[in-house]
Amino acid sequence: MTARSGSAGWYLRRLSRMGPREVAGRARDTVRRRQWRASLPDAPQVRGARFTAVLPAGAVATVPPDAVKRLVAEADRLLAGHAEFFGVSRDDLADPDWSFDPKTGRRAPRVHAFDVPYRDEEAVGDIKQIWEPSRHQYLTVLAAAYALTGDERYAERVDAHLRSWWAGNPPLRGVHWTSGIELGIRLVSWVWIRRLLDGWPGAAVLFEDNPVALEQIWHHQRWLAAFPSRGSSANNHAVAEAAGQLAASCAFGWFPSSARWRADALRSLERHLRGNTFLSGLNRELATEYHGLVLELGLAALAEADAANVPVPATVRPVLLRMTDALAAVVDNRLRPPRQGDADDGHGLVLDGEGTDRWGSLLATGDAVFGRLDWWPAVTGTDVRTPLLTALLRPYPERAGAPGVSRPASRPSHFADAGMTVLRGPEEIWCRCDSGPHGFLSIAAHAHADALSVEVRHDGVDVLADPGTFCYHGQPEWRRYFRSTLGHNTLELDGADQSVSGGPFLWTRQARSRVLVAETSGAGEGGTVRWAAEHDGYGPGVHRRRVELSPASRELTVVDEVRGDQRRAVRLAFHLGPAITADLVGNRAALSWSRDGEDRSAVLELPEGLSWTAHRGESDPPLGWYSAGFGRREPATTLVGSGFADGTQEFTTVLGFRG
Repeated sequence: MTARSGSAGWYLRRLSRMGPREVAGRARDTVRRRQWRASLPDAPQVRGARFTAVLPAGAVATVPPDAVKRLVAEADRLLAGHAEFFGVSRDDLADPDWSFDPKTGRRAPRVHAFDVPYRDEEAVGDIKQIWEPSRHQYLTVLAAAYALTGDERYAERVDAHLRSWWAGNPPLRGVHWTSGIELGIRLVSWVWIRRLLDGWPGAAVLFEDNPVALEQIWHHQRWLAAFPSRGSSANNHAVAEAAGQLAASCAFGWFPSSARWRADALRSLERHLRGNTFLSGLNRELATEYHGLVLELGLAALAEADAANVPVPATVRPVLLRMTDALAAVVDNRLRPPRQGDADDGHGLVLDGEGTDRWGSLLATGDAVFGRLDWWPAVTGTDVRTPLLTALLRPYPERAGAPGVSRPASRPSHFADAGMTVLRGPEEIWCRCDSGPHGFLSIAAHAHADALSVEVRHDGVDVLADPGTFCYHGQPEWRRYFRSTLGHNTLELDGADQSVSGGPFLWTRQARSRVLVAETSGAGEGGTVRWAAEHDGYGPGVHRRRVELSPASRELTVVDEVRGDQRRAVRLAFHLGPAITADLVGNRAALSWSRDGEDRSAVLELPEGLSWTAHRGESDPPLGWYSAGFGRREPATTLVGSGFADGTQEFTTVLGFRG
């Protein structure tokens, strides 16, 4: 059972996952917080500051017209006060209340930042709803609209909102000074806002000639230097903090501490980019959206260093290159990456309107900076961010095929270090198999109990779907469900998760998986590709799974084996995508859906040794849901087979796609 974050038991479990260095560092942080309460220093006076990190001449003109059209449409909605954050529509963005959560109707207390119980929804509200507008990424959209159109209404709205935010959130007061990732991303946004407003008469008055702005920028960087994410928490948060610090210290390098902050941020960024990334290029959190967030932040930080002519460590670009190649390798034919682990819709830099393909944008940027490989999927969409960001980035000197660069000669499909295997078949059949580590670092904060789960798509449509994430705080029963073993396409024994949760971002026991077979090149009979793995989360027994995809029969066969001497209660779940209609009769489910106006179908032959039931949109307990994005959920059909395994026993499922 998941404990409430912040309880005494949770703190003890959290402490048990820390090493001595982390404990010592957090103790120093506690002392520093007490010192900071006693006095708040004034920002050093800055005279004659100038912003020089501008876009090169002609960069704006390279943005494709359709991308401009989408951006302007989005900016006009924002100008009218309309926006949506995590499924909640808002019409108050013309004059926002920076501490208000429209989802719960609560307002975060305006107290010292160190006193804000931001994990407690009863006291604060939904923290994600409060934090997201204050990342100011909607303001980067408005600023981009000004840069591309010259319409001063967009610049004036940015000016009004920044002044409002700075007045309502003085240093160390309130909820927006409690988390380093928020400060880091906000600094990236401010750098781009100033860059995109260059040429507007009020730009310098808003930023470098404004004592309030200078105070805010300085205190943000002072905070990040003092309270870095440590040890078991040094995941994507640490990358965001370093990226924001580097961006600000390069573009706003006006303070006596700027050179030191810049050097420290470079070292931190290099260390955490490497630490957060497998050698294969996949993100170690095994949560795909955080792969995208870290890649976006890394590219944005690198752009600031390049724009300021600041040399970066030699390892930074190769890590970002490997991440980009890995992304190109794992996406399906519609450029959708796996839905794995936590996802909270976090972005590093937003310059585009609704309808822009995030993953296509990242691949387009990778093409411009690193050079695409022959096996990369084609990117046909356009975006604003790629031409503007790559106008600052230096092309990697050792691009595709150059000597000294080891890049995959063909499309990788098995990532041994990350435990991800992608099986591909005809008719755009795509199957992800999971046998990786249970998340990253000792707490595995963003992992799900999904060992040996599969995810199957047909022409980009979720057939056997990963249900997603939906929420973090405030709704513990839903957080438990979307992280649970039953909430994934895998097998549950004795009503328990494979890994043991100690809180909404904490796992106290983690299942270990290992790959037994990974034949992904189509070398088998008839071009069949295969994968097999097992995990120890149900000791003393073992769950072993084999998957085969046959191009000839267009069938995916899944064989689940429970190995052991004991009688075990079994539940095998298959979560269908929201577009799939299922007709279950006995152990046979007829599946149907539509893609681009064309009817598609498949048959799911389920194990006869289990009793099968269909569930859709149930709430007590939750079952039969799909979350397309953070804060959003919709009913979807889940098929659950229940029964027993008496000793070692196999359960075979066959998914056959029709012509």
